[in-house]
Amino acid sequence: MRFRGLVYRAHNPQWSWTPLSGEGTCLHGGRFNRRGVPAFYTSPAPLTAIREAQPLGRPMQPLTLCAYEVDAEPLFDSTDGERRRALGVAEADLACPTWEAEMLAGSVPATQALADRLVAAGYAGIQVRSFAAGAGLADLNLVMWKWGANLPTRVILVDEEGRISGGPE
Repeated sequence: MRFRGLVYRAHNPQWSWTPLSGEGTCLHGGRFNRRGVPAFYTSPAPLTAIREAQPLGRPMQPLTLCAYEVDAEPLFDSTDGERRRALGVAEADLACPTWEAEMLAGSVPATQALADRLVAAGYAGIQVRSFAAGAGLADLNLVMWKWGANLPTRVILVDEEGRISGGPE
């Protein structure tokens, strides 16, 4: 699939000064990326992006919410049951509620193994429902493993006033 549109990312302020880097996910790992592998976690809805930044429903910590213009492909649409079945992707491969504990124990969670498979198959990212506390079935995320300033994986920070990037883009 191809995604064109706005997405949002709620950054820990520690990483907000490098809003396109993926450094935080590379350092810590995430549901759909192993430690050492950068990923760019976003959502088409601002509230979902905020929920994702507070995944366990912890009290709100400071966040920086950024918008991005995305035009990217190929992306795996995990919301399409037919496509999931064609690649042998089970709902458990997506939900994997113990992914973080498994990762910390030194195992490779199903979600990270799925990401590895999709990257090897040439996908730049995945559209997947949000599993953050308070998220509903319609809350989606767009997670990218390949992104940059150019097509076919273009991601551009919306910052006309230079509030983060230091000047108009």
